[in-house]
Amino acid sequence: MEKPRKKWRYGVNRWFILLFVILNIIAVRYYAPVLPHIQLPAENISKSPLFGNFYLTNTLIATIIADVILILIAIAVTRAVRSGELIPKGIPGAIEAILEGINNLTESTAGKWAKSIFPFFATITLLVLVVNWMELIPGVDSIGRIELAEHGGNPIEEVIPGVYTLIKPSSEAAAEVLDDGYILVPFVRVASTDLNFTVALALISVLMTQVMGVRALGASYFTKFINVGAIFKRPVFGVIDFGVGLLELISEISKILSFSFRLFGNIFAGSVLLFVIGTLIPVFVQSLFLGLEFFVGLIQAVVFGMLTMVFMAQATQGHGENHEGEEAHA
Repeated sequence: MEKPRKKWRYGVNRWFILLFVILNIIAVRYYAPVLPHIQLPAENISKSPLFGNFYLTNTLIATIIADVILILIAIAVTRAVRSGELIPKGIPGAIEAILEGINNLTESTAGKWAKSIFPFFATITLLVLVVNWMELIPGVDSIGRIELAEHGGNPIEEVIPGVYTLIKPSSEAAAEVLDDGYILVPFVRVASTDLNFTVALALISVLMTQVMGVRALGASYFTKFINVGAIFKRPVFGVIDFGVGLLELISEISKILSFSFRLFGNIFAGSVLLFVIGTLIPVFVQSLFLGLEFFVGLIQAVVFGMLTMVFMAQATQGHGENHEGEEAHA
């Protein structure tokens, strides 16, 4: 006997959405949003250095939270596998599907080196994905410590005892608080909006690509960048090969910049977009852009991981006259 479908479910949900929109309008009317404080460097959460010149920054906190989330996901997937379930449900099932797709893509591209490249592809993709999606969590970039601004900002008021918030100044009060304003330093800021994170990840990707090439081809891998052997055998073409090798070396270095600024630029621009839309049109519209940032974060994570995998796969392949050396090494 078929169970009757619950047609009322979506009807109730739409009324909840309408209720939240109305409450949002009321809240914005009596508690107007303030202009956000935007800066490129990560803000220091610790007022004094932990050691040397090392401060605890809000992007470092976000990275630690992302690592903890990944560890918890790994534990959940491990438990699901050990339980003997053929088809894991929930988050373990979603992670299994993602890893299976990554593994199939790696095997079709890297061949026999897929087992060595897959861990880097999967780890980078999942880390960047979790980090990027942190900007969708309420409180990230919006809850923090109020500090005195150097060049003006917004005044503060006490909401409840011990809890302060920024308020939007009126046009009459704006001039008065110009030299005595405050800014909000968030406790957690999306790590991929910090160049330190993206550059570090790019360095790891490019460095391990070279390691993978050396493992596959041995010392002959470096002839891809410095090829002087053909200059004496074929002077004209040898000089051309030498020039091509220098271009390859420049290309490898430029990958660091490409990786770093592609991820940083897209996520930082998305964060600024959410700030601006939340300030100009704080009712409902920002939710649409949150959906956009959901897909941007996903695409950037896949692109970063996939490019790493492709470059590693290319590094394991012989180049020019080194095909024979590759086969002998294999």
